[in-house]
Amino acid sequence: MLHPFSDLQAFQRDTLGFMLNRGCAATEPLVQLRVGISPVFLVADPSLAKHILKETEDKLDKGRLIWKMREVLGRSSLTISGEEHRTRRAAIHRQLATGVAGNYIPIICSIIDQWIAETTAQKEDIKVHQTTARLAMRIIGAIVFGHNVLSRADETAIVEAVALAEDDLAARIFQVLPDMPWQKRAKKEKLARAKAIMTNVVARNRPKATEGSLMQAFEELALDDQTLNEEVMLMLLSGHHTSGTAMAWLVYYLATDSDLNQKLVEESALLTKDGLELTASSIRKAPISKKFVQEVVRLYPSTYWLSRETKRSISLGDRVLKKGTSLIISPWHYHRDAKYWNEPDQFNIDRKFVGDHYMPFGLGARACVGMNLAMLELQLLALNFASSINARVTSQIPAAPPRASITLHPSDIRISVTPAKPNVSTFQDVA
Repeated sequence: MLHPFSDLQAFQRDTLGFMLNRGCAATEPLVQLRVGISPVFLVADPSLAKHILKETEDKLDKGRLIWKMREVLGRSSLTISGEEHRTRRAAIHRQLATGVAGNYIPIICSIIDQWIAETTAQKEDIKVHQTTARLAMRIIGAIVFGHNVLSRADETAIVEAVALAEDDLAARIFQVLPDMPWQKRAKKEKLARAKAIMTNVVARNRPKATEGSLMQAFEELALDDQTLNEEVMLMLLSGHHTSGTAMAWLVYYLATDSDLNQKLVEESALLTKDGLELTASSIRKAPISKKFVQEVVRLYPSTYWLSRETKRSISLGDRVLKKGTSLIISPWHYHRDAKYWNEPDQFNIDRKFVGDHYMPFGLGARACVGMNLAMLELQLLALNFASSINARVTSQIPAAPPRASITLHPSDIRISVTPAKPNVSTFQDVA
């Protein structure tokens, strides 16, 4: 017999499998999920999802599932709406767009080159996600504060803060039953430690921020200290974790597909032929690395779910939804549904990455503000890794499925590495 909690156990046991199975089996655009007292629907039709993500905030807004993140991220741009959100987003977008078109490429290449040297110097097998998360942290730290501003101790502290906060926060978002007092106290203490670590890193490095860093855009918004800290924490957490996850899968496929690896070596050589410097324009037109990255984020979208909540009673997908109804949009489902992709679980860069069913960074005015930066750094990593490293997977092949938390955690992927050639960068270093 169906009851308000009849789907909860299956949802909590295997969130990704639950979303995929319910979405693929759907015969209607909206599928009711019985995971609590409040109404929740999975948006099974990607064309309806596109409409939802572009709808005005007076009808559909982020809602309680996102607002629960305020416990860690406060009133950052992830957790606010309206004119305040648009103003902050516009400032961040302007700064990132200027950097992607200009000085970010040599900075990112320099960081990748250093990471390549450190990685190939290791004698033991590499834990892939552990090392790519640290690489992503260095890149986003350079974007936020400036190149070489964050120390290695700062990077370690931020990684520690993420580990303290993420799983408990993820569980809280979809939590139905309240914690026992001792559970609540333990979670609160962990979150407080995570926030304290992040706040200290931001406060220590804010005065060191260099010209052209994202911190300048935040300063121009005249945010109070607490709000500015929360905005920077959001950028560090999201930039580190989502990019680090995508980078891990990118490295995995490079280590398992020698033909693809060679194609990327040739593309890298062509892009830098006769001493040419990489530019935003040349990177965008590099077809192999671009399609490779697009396929990686199709199979493993770091943002595997999005949500909206009805702000008033509305008609949607042949249903009338009352105020307070949560709508779950799952790129994980869309990207792996056989209705939209041929052999959706297979890795294949020769796909057409178009249509409403492809949304690794969301859609509409509130799509991920850092998506162009993410694509850039992933392409640069693919080109340099393929050219500089011989890698072999020493863990399970195929890799085990990811684990769902706030983002998708890659499985325990390990590789052995050796330099592909003398450690001479194909990229221009930053002094």
